Formats: sequence, structure tokens, C-alpha cells
Amino acid sequence: MSELNIDEIMSRLPHRYPMLLVDKVLEMVPEKSIRALKNVTINEPHFTGHFPKFPVMPGVLIVEAMAQVGGILAFESAPKDQEFIVYFTGIDGVRFRKPARPGDQIIFELTVLRRRGFMWKFKAEAFIDGDLACSGELMATLMPQDQA
Repeated sequence: MSELNIDEIMSRLPHRYPMLLVDKVLEMVPEKSIRALKNVTINEPHFTGHFPKFPVMPGVLIVEAMAQVGGILAFESAPKDQEFIVYFTGIDGVRFRKPARPGDQIIFELTVLRRRGFMWKFKAEAFIDGDLACSGELMATLMPQDQA
């Protein structure tokens, strides 16, 4: 089980502000599961237009955050003798149940459903105040950098 701070996350993911959507990894078991969090803050650029009188984090960004959490788990589970790029390759059955608003903390929980070589399938869930806010299945592929 391991925890990652923002510096460690940025050393693993290529994303940067405003597209880096993971603040901390709370726990991780390589090749099995990961829990991470995102603090939703009013100063994020999407809130100026989504929606000015009732700010709600766009669902597509919640899914992107879940994909980034899955990418961290895939990177941490990959062989250490190669460098990889992760590609988000699929999404199934996503449902939104509760909006994410400024001041919320989203807890992401992803579990590996299947892995074949560098291809991954995750069960992904996002919780706000203990309530399920979003769920679905995500797919990702790791590509060795020398083949990308």
C-alpha cells in the first residue's frame, strides 16, 4: 500500500494545470486497486462557464480524473525498466448520480477488473461525502515510449 503526494503524481503523469485533476493518492496496491482524491475549488477555469450561477464540475472532467487515477495505477504496476505513455482507450456504462461543486472532495476508487499485457480495464467509482457520485468502467493502454 502506498501514498503519493502531488510531486510524486506529477512525476508519473504528463498532465499539468489545468488538466491535472488528481491531488493525492491515498492508498494503492499495484495491479489491484487505488484510492485518490481531488479537491474541487472555485478557482478552476471551467467554473467561469459551467455554470456561473450554480458552479458544477463537468462530468467529462470527473471521468478524466478517474482515467488519470487509473493511469497512475497502471504506471505503478508496469515494468520499471521501460518508460511508458498511457492512453485512455475506452469507457462503458458511466453514470452520474451527484454533482461535484466547489468545496467538495472527490474520492476515487478504482479496481482492476482485467489486465492483458499493457491493456487495462478498471471498475471506477467517485464518491462525494460518502455518496456515489459517478461510476463506470474505464479502459487504458500503456505504450512503451520508444513505440509511441
